[in-house]
Parts: sequence; C-alpha cells; structure tokens
Amino acid sequence: MNNQQEKSLRENIRQLIKYVKNKNLNEEEQLRQIIRSFATQELNEVGTPDVDPAPNKSTGINVLEELLKKIIPVLEVDYKSLTTNSDQRESFRAHIVNAVISTLTPAKINSDAGEEEALQEQDMDEEIEISVGDAAEDDERFIDIRTDQEKAAEEEENAPDEKEEFGAGVDGDETGRNMAYQSFKKIETNIIDSYELLSDPEDQELYYDYLIANLKLYFDKFENELADTVNEPTNQAYDMAKSDQGPGDEPGSEEDIELDF
Repeated sequence: MNNQQEKSLRENIRQLIKYVKNKNLNEEEQLRQIIRSFATQELNEVGTPDVDPAPNKSTGINVLEELLKKIIPVLEVDYKSLTTNSDQRESFRAHIVNAVISTLTPAKINSDAGEEEALQEQDMDEEIEISVGDAAEDDERFIDIRTDQEKAAEEEENAPDEKEEFGAGVDGDETGRNMAYQSFKKIETNIIDSYELLSDPEDQELYYDYLIANLKLYFDKFENELADTVNEPTNQAYDMAKSDQGPGDEPGSEEDIELDF
C-alpha cells in the first residue's frame, strides 16, 4: 500500500467515525426531545399540584377553622382526663357550650338598636332614686376608718366565687364544672379575638352557629373514643374450661390437680 492509498484509507476511516458520532448524537438528541415532549404533556394533563386546600366561600368559616385548630386539642385533653364517670364529662360539655354562648351573645346583640335600648334603660335607672335603707358607706360624707388590710380582707370575703359564677344556670357535676372553668380560661381569648375579626353579619352568624355545632360534634367524638375498649382475645378451649369451672373454683386449685404416685 502506497502513501496515497494509506492517506485515502485514513480519511475514509475519519469520515466513518465522524458519521457514527453524528448519528449517535442525533439519536440522543431525538430521544431527549421525545422525553421532553412526554414530560410536558404529562404536566399539562395533571396540572400544578394543589398544595393548600381551597378555602371556604365564607370568611367566617375560614376564621372558625383556624380557631378550631387551636382550641379543640385543649378541650380534648381536659375532656378525656375526666374518667371517673360520665357525669363529669357531661357537666364539662354543658358548661363549655354555655360559656361560649354567654361569651359571644353580648357581641351578637351589640347592634345599634341594642345600644340605644341599653342607653334608654340606663337613663330610666338614673331617674329612680332610692333613699330608704341606703347603706352608710354610700353616703359621700361617710369617712371609712378601716385599714387597707381590713378593706382587702372584707373585699376578699365578699368576692363571688368565680367558679360559681361560671356555672350559674347550668346543673352538673362540680368536678366537671371546675375542669370546664379551667379549660375555658385557656381558650376564651382565642374565641373572642377570632369573632372580633368579623364585621359582616353573615360571617358572624356562620361563625357562631358552626362553632357551637362543632363543639358538640367534637365532644360526641371524644366520648365515642373513650367508649371504645379493647376486648381481650379468647378461644373455644378457654370458654369451655371457663363454663365447666364452678363458681368457687379457681384455676390451679387442689381440685384441678391430680398427682400420681
């Protein structure tokens, strides 16, 4: 093989290698384009994943949902700690619901008409003067000679019991009432603050109605969870042995043991 032939052969080999490389690159690029096309199509069909659930149509319900996330765990712990009897839990439930109603009712009726009526009643009260049986302390000329310590002691003695006031008008177990009082103190501010965010009457009404309904539903749920007890597994042999056993017999008694000598 002369130099010219060798040179020609080398050139042909280079061209062949270049052709193979270009073909592989083209095939790889085509494969990538196909993959991109499939991926784009899948994304268009599936769409963007919904990370956060769509909010409710009512702002009042949205606000209530956030409130429930804060107060329900608190109520659940305290409710489920009352395990002596169901009377305690029924009392807890009744006092919590009543406290929520009592707390939000003044806010619900705080309308212009309600304020005007309250002012009229106040004016009527101011016009009435009662002079019979007034205490001496009410006279502006009275000079109180008690020490600060005596005044504080008397005020403490005459101060109403907060738990009694909390449970006024609601019958029920006293332990359940006391636990409800303690529990409501933890959540009262959250309930009021959430309600005061709303100014639309419809939102306020939905917030109020759904709050009471959800409290009752969650208490039902808690009670069902407490009522679920785990039954001990058994089998036929145990049941038969148990039925054959006399009322005074116990497993392992002398009558059940036979000794062969």
